[in-house]
Amino acid sequence: MADKGAKVVPKAEGKAPEKQKRTNRPRNYNLGNGVYRFSRSRMYHKKALWKFVGKKTTKPEKPKKPTHVEKPIKGDNNGGKRLVLLKKRKAYYPTVDGIKKKASKKLFSKHVRNIRSTLQPGTVLILLAGVHRGKRVVLLKTLRSGLLLVTGPFKVNACPLRRVHQRFVIATSLRLDVSTVKIPLRVNDVYFKRQKKTQPKKDEGEIFDVKKETYKASDVRKEDQEIVDKQLLDVIRKNSEKKSIFAYLGSMFGLRSGQLPHKMKF
Repeated sequence: MADKGAKVVPKAEGKAPEKQKRTNRPRNYNLGNGVYRFSRSRMYHKKALWKFVGKKTTKPEKPKKPTHVEKPIKGDNNGGKRLVLLKKRKAYYPTVDGIKKKASKKLFSKHVRNIRSTLQPGTVLILLAGVHRGKRVVLLKTLRSGLLLVTGPFKVNACPLRRVHQRFVIATSLRLDVSTVKIPLRVNDVYFKRQKKTQPKKDEGEIFDVKKETYKASDVRKEDQEIVDKQLLDVIRKNSEKKSIFAYLGSMFGLRSGQLPHKMKF
């Protein structure tokens, strides 16, 4: 029998089971290696996103805050009312305008270009990239942009006046005296820029009627090419080894023929 002094604890009837501790993990979490618990289509149905497809909710227009308040004014000659600003304008205005940031003067076009010491005017170079890769050309001068102005000449290997970056050339030991060659003043970086032609609108013609235009040298370029080539050919003809120089400029450079840059000599 139970003791008279002991307390009787009533039994808990119909008590709800204890809830599991909630973890801060989303419904669709990463199982590892980029694999998620539910697929994209499964989450599409779980979130009932199909209800909102094609529906647009209009944003409620916010009421505009008034900027003025109308106040009555006594007096026959005062108009009877006056508009007063709710937010007063500042009472202090600077007498001198603040310093504005100007465009940077250290533009890329005005940077100092560092050219390799081997790339001197008159040096015969080997082109490593572009349409004329593998050809031997003569360096005429360095332009302001840091690009090299070279030519074949055109009558020897069909390489016209063009600009080349110093990364894509190999300098050879052969150097010609081009101090007497006068290049036209208009041959600069702007001279080589392509002119963009405006395409016709859809109303003016069909899309398939437009044909890609191939590049054609202008009459000005042909004239300048003849002027430079004539002077450069005269320099080569005055050289005692003119036959071998013409053959050297007309030949192509290639590793298949056994020509190695570090062992190559004219």
